[in-house]
Amino acid sequence: MSLRESYALHKKAYLTAFSLLVILIGVYYYRNRPKEPTYTTASVRHGDIHATVQATGTINPLTTVPVGSYVSGTVKYIFADFNTRVRNGQVLAQIDPAIYGAQVTTARGNLQNAKSNLTTLQANIDVDSANLAKARANLAYESAAAKRQQDLFAAGIVSQDANQLTQSTMGQAQADVNSAEASVEQAKAQLAQARSQVVSMEGNLKAAETSLKYTTIVSPIDGTVVARNIDVGQSVAASLQAPNVFTIAQDLTRMQVYAKTDESDTGNIKVSTDVTFQVDAFPSQLFHGRVSAVRLDATTVQNVVTYDTVIDFDNPDEKLLPGETAYVTIPTGSVTNVIEIPNSALSFNPDMPRTDIDALLKQYNISKEASATHLGGWQLVWKIGPAKQPIPVAVRCGITDFNNTQLLEGDVHEGDALITAEINSGNPSAQKTPGIGGRR
Repeated sequence: MSLRESYALHKKAYLTAFSLLVILIGVYYYRNRPKEPTYTTASVRHGDIHATVQATGTINPLTTVPVGSYVSGTVKYIFADFNTRVRNGQVLAQIDPAIYGAQVTTARGNLQNAKSNLTTLQANIDVDSANLAKARANLAYESAAAKRQQDLFAAGIVSQDANQLTQSTMGQAQADVNSAEASVEQAKAQLAQARSQVVSMEGNLKAAETSLKYTTIVSPIDGTVVARNIDVGQSVAASLQAPNVFTIAQDLTRMQVYAKTDESDTGNIKVSTDVTFQVDAFPSQLFHGRVSAVRLDATTVQNVVTYDTVIDFDNPDEKLLPGETAYVTIPTGSVTNVIEIPNSALSFNPDMPRTDIDALLKQYNISKEASATHLGGWQLVWKIGPAKQPIPVAVRCGITDFNNTQLLEGDVHEGDALITAEINSGNPSAQKTPGIGGRR
């Protein structure tokens, strides 16, 4: 090959490579040129909206009574087990009564001794009272004799020695009276103490008999045993508080659901509202109940505040059991033949600078405060304008079913296309899930 032919060949190769480079650069710039965003839309239409609150709860009996033991001891017999149906007053268990029987026997003996002592003191006071009466009679006699002697002495009939002897005898009689009165008072005090001792012994006997009675554990209501916490031979300690040995559900044919409802939903829940719920045990069956109360005792877990919404329901076949999880649907509102705004349109925000959004809000006379805070229930939706640009529209919304929201006010009509998502450079804009009332 000559030098000229070699030069021509190299020149042709360079030109080819240069042409390919220009083509590749052109393709790159073509593919990465700025693109106008495209939007997905949803049509506005008329329809019915049924707002509900979804909650999870636990099934509970209407009344659950814990049965405790008021005395300590060893469990000797058990007469009821799990799921046993019991009647009011039926014996459930027996604690060994030996110790408490001995205490009753001792208390009865102490009471008998106290009564015997009372009887003895009563007899003694009768004797002392008789002695007091005798001493008083003797004093009266000696007083009369002393007065006669004094009169005779004054008349000069008896000597002074005789008169003095009579007066001394009267003084001794007075001393005997004082002694007898002291003995009577002492006997009365002993008698009062003995009577108090009898009352105390009667109290001790009653306490011992009550403790003996409590060794027999009985059911306080008609119901079903749902928990048994003791076994034969187990020691029960009731020194500080009564231990729970049985739990009895009063009536399993009428039960309740305690549904945990969010604080934002409680204002929409009304007492006597008919509700539906499901359980895992019967996933294809729908159960019905009615709201009886929204309890005021709030529960806060990780800054989430919930309230117990109590739902009463009948359970005639006892299919549903205490402790089962219930998935509750509570109606909170219903409207028919209204304009529905897709919730995805309420959650849409255009991908543009904030200054551009503010300019559009000003252009279409929309309050920035209303658009930012949903003041008075106002929110924003976006239409596509003639120049393919998004146009803001202020709307005031009502209830929602989590898919569509009721339109109360705003320049939105049936058949309008509202933007629900934006596609820019192949990446769809993120969509937020609206909350209750179409909140974003």
